[in-house]
Amino acid sequence: MLNRIFGLETEYGLLVHHDRPDHSPTWFAHKIRDHIFNVQRQGVLDLHHRGHDEPPGNGGFLANAGRIYLDMGHLEYASPECHSLTDVVASDRAGDMILQGAVQDLGLAEEISLIRNNVDHETDATFGSHENYLVTRRFPFSRRGLAPLVTFLVTRQIFTGSGRVGAASPQDAWIQMDRLIIPRAAIGHHAASAQLPFQISQRADHIVNDFFEWVQQNRAIVNTRDEPLADPNQYRRIHLLLGDSNMAEYATALKLGTTGLVLQLIEEGKAPRDLDIEEPVETLQEISQDQERQWIVRLQSGKHMSAIDVQEQFLAAAKAHCTGQDEETDWVLAQWESVLQGLRGDYHQLVGRVDWASKLWLLESFREAERLEWHDPMLKSLDLEYHNLHPQKGLYYGLVEEGRVPRLTTDKIIDLAIEHPPRNTRAFGRGELVKHLLTCGRLPESDTANKDERFFPPYVINWSIFQVRGQEAFPMADPFKTYVQEVRSYLANTLSH
Repeated sequence: MLNRIFGLETEYGLLVHHDRPDHSPTWFAHKIRDHIFNVQRQGVLDLHHRGHDEPPGNGGFLANAGRIYLDMGHLEYASPECHSLTDVVASDRAGDMILQGAVQDLGLAEEISLIRNNVDHETDATFGSHENYLVTRRFPFSRRGLAPLVTFLVTRQIFTGSGRVGAASPQDAWIQMDRLIIPRAAIGHHAASAQLPFQISQRADHIVNDFFEWVQQNRAIVNTRDEPLADPNQYRRIHLLLGDSNMAEYATALKLGTTGLVLQLIEEGKAPRDLDIEEPVETLQEISQDQERQWIVRLQSGKHMSAIDVQEQFLAAAKAHCTGQDEETDWVLAQWESVLQGLRGDYHQLVGRVDWASKLWLLESFREAERLEWHDPMLKSLDLEYHNLHPQKGLYYGLVEEGRVPRLTTDKIIDLAIEHPPRNTRAFGRGELVKHLLTCGRLPESDTANKDERFFPPYVINWSIFQVRGQEAFPMADPFKTYVQEVRSYLANTLSH
């Protein structure tokens, strides 16, 4: 899409199929990571500390220029930088296939399941699906400038949500009021804890602020951390963590595509006005929990609108300003309009395209056939099975087999994305580096190295810079540039020394 770099970070649940397992989910996560890097050799492990919680060996970059690592015991996959929706969907699916392939290669497919979802029904824990969008440094990153984005994000869950059985317990949180940081509960803001049968979003219950810098405990609609992973004078990275992990390729592409277009509208001063929401966090949860699916939003102006009406205003602005700029934009506009029309009718027509609708249809069908109440624990089990990455067990993959799911990729495209990075971003250059290190192994000690060099790792790889020992650091500050020829020259020079 126009002037946009996309990326996804997905954390995976891990379910052990024993009442008294010999090993914890974290033990299995370590085993899967080690198999991917040390046995299958699909990437190179970090040999340096990336942070206090990421020691050497915690994770590494893959041949496709993405990353697999452990985050607080969870397996996490970060896609490479992508310049198109097709690439980001394919790269995202490649992460699923790499991880599930390791499970099966290890002979663990009957013992554990990898679950691409966002909630643990037993502990109320949540794990994330983070979205990354590159914008220019001129982007109006202020409460006023971001107000249209907040409104869009609060209401987009009507087609991006993955759905869940029940609700999470009230979340503890601290919010900023003027210059004070106070408990949200102290001013009456507390998530409803009623026993709900079903809601359309998994993450909504766990979002407790509109804006906040840190990721954990105070998850916000817009994360304000300024970490561009690129030239900070030119770029900012919009980092979102309120969204659900989508199984449907269609939902993933529509989530990223519509958000990218709204960011463009904001950048160019074309976003709809006077749609600021009165209480964004509460509205986010109310929309998700609305059993009648009326999805009414209270605006600061005092007006009430449905989330569909709000989305249609963003769609109208995008159609007026963005139509015809490229093929993917026109696809997003057409599908955005189609799914909003579908939301005004019977949700059944959205099965295969919208995850919450697909899941609700499956659960309702099973519930009616078995005459179950919503509180039956079997429904929570089926909720998880919708997200199971095992192609013969996952309920989503059953819909695919039945031909109910439109695909944006093919199995062949995903297979390519497992081994190869996109060829139109800096991921291409990083992929060349990883493949070089996999082929050559660790570089030998230099005979002329001083006594301190042996304490430094043979290579250090980060998103926007890398270094091979004995050479200068190689910055890659522009995500739109492939750097492939420069990286090849750098590596050739490394071999000649």
